[in-house]
Amino acid sequence: MKSEVGASQYRQQSLIQDARKEKEGSGLIAPESLALTSGDPDEGSSFLNIIFTISNPSTSPLPTNLKVLEKHGALIYHIETRPAVSSRKNEEDLECFVKCSIHSSSINTLMSALKRVASDVKIVRDKILPSFPRKVQDLDMCWNLIVKFEPNFDQDHPGYGDQEYKKRRAYFAELAYKYRDGDDLPIVEYTAEETATWNQVYKSLSSLYPNYACKQYLEAFQQLEKYCGFTENAIPQLQNVSNFLKERTGFKLRPTAGLLCARDFLACLAFRVFPSTQYLRHPSAAMHSPEPDCCHELLGHIPMLADKEFAQFSQDIGLASLGASDEDIEKLSTLYWFTIEFGLCQENGSIKVYGAGLLSSYGELVYALSNKPELRPFDPEVTAAQPYADNSYQPIYFVSESFEDSKAKLRRYALKMKKPFCLRYNPFTCSIEVLDSFQKVRTALSQIKDELQILCSALDKMSLS
Repeated sequence: MKSEVGASQYRQQSLIQDARKEKEGSGLIAPESLALTSGDPDEGSSFLNIIFTISNPSTSPLPTNLKVLEKHGALIYHIETRPAVSSRKNEEDLECFVKCSIHSSSINTLMSALKRVASDVKIVRDKILPSFPRKVQDLDMCWNLIVKFEPNFDQDHPGYGDQEYKKRRAYFAELAYKYRDGDDLPIVEYTAEETATWNQVYKSLSSLYPNYACKQYLEAFQQLEKYCGFTENAIPQLQNVSNFLKERTGFKLRPTAGLLCARDFLACLAFRVFPSTQYLRHPSAAMHSPEPDCCHELLGHIPMLADKEFAQFSQDIGLASLGASDEDIEKLSTLYWFTIEFGLCQENGSIKVYGAGLLSSYGELVYALSNKPELRPFDPEVTAAQPYADNSYQPIYFVSESFEDSKAKLRRYALKMKKPFCLRYNPFTCSIEVLDSFQKVRTALSQIKDELQILCSALDKMSLS
């Protein structure tokens, strides 16, 4: 939108954010009554964003205030006005935003002069939002890998000396690197050796699930066996699994070459996208893998992602990570570790498992529900600060009362994170909206009201039947 000097139309969007959009656009419309200058400021000059309030603009109009800037040598680039939101005395009070350049030595005298003719005079800085994916297509750039457990670099990896295995891993990595959002997921012809590894893992773990896994996992696992090709004799294809999840919780899969860095991985969850490997662990260590593989993804993560409450909990961790500081990313990663990877939950007076790291590890699954580890109630503040072991069994596990309870606690925790903005996921466009203006919040509220009206109408119809 192009703003005219002196215009008093109601503007709900952030003045500063809109000004930046104008600067990035094709230019400004300059009224003839003022000489608006474009280009870079002279040497020794600074760009300023100034906001001030004009009381009774009928007696002290905008041009009078702008003359103060002109008198002190300010070059005006952008002017915007709206009714003063914070004013309670006079509905005609006008809030003004001015972007200008002025010699640094004149800033203090300009501010003093403005305060004599206007109120609430202040200099504000441009709010620069941190970089993070805004659209699901942006995840094509989230491919930073952690390679400390990779067979080409870690001598302790069981596949380190196996050249054929490393060639196979390179093949899977190439599939992942070529993938772009919207492509069909790669179809893989698994070898007999890979299928044998899957068979061994599948039979061993599935025998434990009835006594160890939570009911949400068991229900989804049965559906995966019935509709999605989960069987001990064949490795499921990611496309079939992704379709299954999409129908139930809106999650979908995308291939990854290995373990993504925490920021990139959590960003994927924000869009209800789960990065999944397609390679198998080395056959010499079928019951343990130092890195994620498709046994871990398919047997550990996928069944839980088919549960709506758990899927929302997973996305909430991802949304909390967008634009977060490095310190907060570390804390969110720890929360992820002790919940989605190694979480336990209450179920009818018993403790059950929902964490993927446990459900894909025969030894630690049994260990977790023994009397050896310490169990603590899930509290995000405490859990986020708990050190963890990534190369041995956990000495401590956290127990959730329910996924609904954990989701509520996580959201309260995320609200305390220091961010100058709020985010909202738009499921229709698969994009992230930054709620930085009244209009965006109003639009979001309107959509929620429409949904509430539908639900209220449904309740009314049921009460009449």
